[in-house]
Amino acid sequence: MTSVARPDFDPELKAGLAVVGGVFPPTITPDLIAFMRRSYASPPIEDTLRGRAIERSEHTIAGHRGDPVGVSVLRPAGASGPRPGVLFVHSGGLMFGDRFSGADLVLDWVDQLGAVLVAVEYRLAPEFGDPFPREDCYAALEWTAAQAGRLGIRRDRLMVAGASSGGGLAAGMALAARDRGGPALCGQVLDYPMLDDRGVTPSTAQFDGVGVWDRISNETGWTALLGAARGGPDVSPYAAPARATDLSRLPPAFIDVGAAEIFRDESIAYADRIWACGGDAELHVWAGGFHAFDIFAPHTVLARGMIRTRDAWVEKILAD
Repeated sequence: MTSVARPDFDPELKAGLAVVGGVFPPTITPDLIAFMRRSYASPPIEDTLRGRAIERSEHTIAGHRGDPVGVSVLRPAGASGPRPGVLFVHSGGLMFGDRFSGADLVLDWVDQLGAVLVAVEYRLAPEFGDPFPREDCYAALEWTAAQAGRLGIRRDRLMVAGASSGGGLAAGMALAARDRGGPALCGQVLDYPMLDDRGVTPSTAQFDGVGVWDRISNETGWTALLGAARGGPDVSPYAAPARATDLSRLPPAFIDVGAAEIFRDESIAYADRIWACGGDAELHVWAGGFHAFDIFAPHTVLARGMIRTRDAWVEKILAD
């Protein structure tokens, strides 16, 4: 069998991949969805918030078709006056995870930057295929904007953010808000976003059975969401934002991705197309980074640099 040429993993990250694989195997097939829902479940939010000056409230909103969907609102303890707002969309390949998956990486935006974070429990594939996840998220965005006064959020400083599948959903929300005349957004944070169901980029073919989230996992996630429509002509750009033909008039985007993962090329292409339309995008490609290395190896030098860079951009956008 001919080996595929691909970038090497950062040595410090590579040393931790064996540990990561016990929680998040590189290849996820449909029979592993139940396992992933157990292994990728976030710890109790009370534990995550312990020691932080953050207040939490729980709400039920009308999601897609008016069905009940849960959201959590995290705000700086004792904060007065309206604050910037962030709608956070969790990772998990569209099939697993919960509203607090990966939230520990953005809590500094609450207690350090003074933002109000809204986390949405969008429904998961395959039980709920397209358009449920994206429309649940968009409903949460509209609810957040409509309730901004009650939530203490500035309508002129509302941002969407997500990682992996959550990054794709955040990008889809930005497109939908533009096209539907929805809430004005000041920015979009797209961490190693899952943007393209077609799987045609060189980086998609470079990673089979290695790292985190390989080509087969990607096909599993997109098929769970789209079924037989995956890769065909009838997929909405709100579900797969790489399919959007017009990336103009979007809020400033922060896009970061590892060089040693399948989403590298579609992330680069998305930033390039935003620039081609005259838009604002800041792109970071981290040499040696596997998918979601900031979540799985936050202690490493590369991950710390990634987190610092992202936080600096968020601070700038929310303060403007």
